[in-house]
Amino acid sequence: MKVLAFAASNSSKSINRLLVTHAAGLLEGAEVEFLDIHDFEMPLYRSDREEEAGIPRLAHDFLAAVAGADALLISFAEHNGFYSAAFKNLFDWCSRVGRDVWQNKPMVMLATSPGPGGAGRVLEVAKAAAPHFGGDVRGSMSVPAFFEAFDAEAGQLADAGQRAKLAATVALLHG
Repeated sequence: MKVLAFAASNSSKSINRLLVTHAAGLLEGAEVEFLDIHDFEMPLYRSDREEEAGIPRLAHDFLAAVAGADALLISFAEHNGFYSAAFKNLFDWCSRVGRDVWQNKPMVMLATSPGPGGAGRVLEVAKAAAPHFGGDVRGSMSVPAFFEAFDAEAGQLADAGQRAKLAATVALLHG
């Protein structure tokens, strides 16, 4: 199984990238391709811009990466309760190619933040929206208080119970 994994974050020090990398390492027998959404940076979506110049090649490239995967593993950064502007812009451009951005792929959605909410609000928004855009959400997990919950030296969640829950959640991609 080929899994496309990425953090929906525009931070070069993304804690969501750390989380999705850790989660991908728990997928037994999977081939994982990691994407960096910085590689798909496009001008801010505007219908006038689309009419004048069309849809940027990078939107098509991102959709091709989704098409080449069997499953998706995404960790969402929360900016004021919603997606990061970088991810939202990428998603907006991709949705102009076609509504089924996630192409009916099984997906697991994750989120984390430094605070006690664990980016739970953006995770709920993403889970609710995914089916409308061709997403088959198999599981989700929020990790609150990331800097306390994650052992950076070991590259994993510090608590064995949280590690087990994360492993069970990502295993749903196989189902």
